[in-house]
Amino acid sequence: MRRPAEAGTRWRVEAGGSAETSAVFEPALTSPTGALFVCAHGAGGHMADRGMLAVAEHLRRRGFHVVRFNFPYREKGSSRPDPMPLLKETIAAVARYARGQVAADRLILGGRSMGGRAASMLAADQFPCDGLLLLAYPLHPAGQPEKLRDAHLAKIKVPVLCLNGTRDALCRRDLMERVVDRLTGQWTMQWLEGADHSFHVLKSSGRTDSDVLNEIAEVSSVWQTGVRPRR
Repeated sequence: MRRPAEAGTRWRVEAGGSAETSAVFEPALTSPTGALFVCAHGAGGHMADRGMLAVAEHLRRRGFHVVRFNFPYREKGSSRPDPMPLLKETIAAVARYARGQVAADRLILGGRSMGGRAASMLAADQFPCDGLLLLAYPLHPAGQPEKLRDAHLAKIKVPVLCLNGTRDALCRRDLMERVVDRLTGQWTMQWLEGADHSFHVLKSSGRTDSDVLNEIAEVSSVWQTGVRPRR
């Protein structure tokens, strides 16, 4: 019988070919829900950036086990993202490794921006997972709403929770809502009032960044109760 991984456990994971990267496991801070969230960082971030740490902590307070990791380019200290096949392969490798180390009922993939997009493409390829948690999904490049990144979304067969801010420059609301209208009932869209792509809000909004993080955690906690393990 495997022993559960301890808090702050660090792993070295082979991410494909000669690539190897770091990952860290952080258990739930409250009674575990049975959900293990493998969370990928955004293009300009890394596994220990402020946004990743904040989201992870809030989700852990809601009973999620969380695994954070670096994509190989970040592990090497580069700022140029890896090609999409390697991004997807890295998420798959970390997810498989985590599955072998952490006792959890359900595996949820996702992450911030580019990381969430890569996870969604992996799920569209039918990689075995139980759900997707997408944080600030980048529907299109900033200033280029005609270049939609939605072609694969209809191929996703697991429940999806997607959280975007209403001021997100990479996800125009009217365009995203048209996309969601074409998807199955498995897709849940949550708009975070006043938040931008980094989940920051203006002081004039009457909200704080902490309010946004609390909303993300609360909505995610409710959503995960409806995610059933794949058999």
